[in-house]
Amino acid sequence: MTGERSKTVVLWSLVWFSLVTLSLPTLIIVGASFTSGDIIRFPPDGFSLRWYQQLWQLDDFRQALGRTFYVAVICTLISIPVGTLAALATVRYRIRFQKTVQVYLLLPFTIPLVVSGISLMVFFGEIRILGQLWPVGVALCVINLPFMIWSVSASVNALDPELENAAYNCGAPPVQAFFTVTLPAVMPGVITGSLLMFILAFNEFLVSLFLTDSRTVTLPVQIYNSIRSVITPDLAAVSVLYIVIALVAVWLLDRLVGLEIFLRSK
Repeated sequence: MTGERSKTVVLWSLVWFSLVTLSLPTLIIVGASFTSGDIIRFPPDGFSLRWYQQLWQLDDFRQALGRTFYVAVICTLISIPVGTLAALATVRYRIRFQKTVQVYLLLPFTIPLVVSGISLMVFFGEIRILGQLWPVGVALCVINLPFMIWSVSASVNALDPELENAAYNCGAPPVQAFFTVTLPAVMPGVITGSLLMFILAFNEFLVSLFLTDSRTVTLPVQIYNSIRSVITPDLAAVSVLYIVIALVAVWLLDRLVGLEIFLRSK
């Protein structure tokens, strides 16, 4: 076996090993969700949709799912203007203490989630909004905002400044130039960041655990509370729901932006 062929064999072996390792947990949980038995087992004890049917009959699950969507939407709607404007300001304009501002905007990456959760819980309690649902969306936007900023910054870096100058030379005021030239040009980054923010908020558990109670519990916290007592196949069905939502997000990303553009932006 030649040296070049040996490298190819080793490379593809590593690729297939990585694919199998990453895919195996997903395949196991999907298979276990269709079991006809009463416990999670793989291979499943027969094939049945009973756990999916039972899942949608649970009021607690439906309410937690609705609250999770509500929180994720709030997080996304706040992150779009805040993250877009922050990316434009830190990349395109010279501002005082620019490096300091950039580091400050990335602080959520360096602070452990448990610290962020406790801090937000104390702060929301002091201003008497702890226990409401909308502050959870605000909190999840705060801790995940760097993802939005990074995504939009990649598009801003690829934007040709001459396009905006051409709009100014044609008599367009700054606001009009922003909405007709700048915003459409960075829209791939905005869409990518929005989908990331939605998925991250939908999946967030630790911070939500500190900010919710029995009236405002979100789906990740609901799952945690369930597995503390007994693990049943309906939790596997919930896991499949998360997988489906992730696949839909990837599909939307491919249709609206294109995976090639997304991967290049990273």
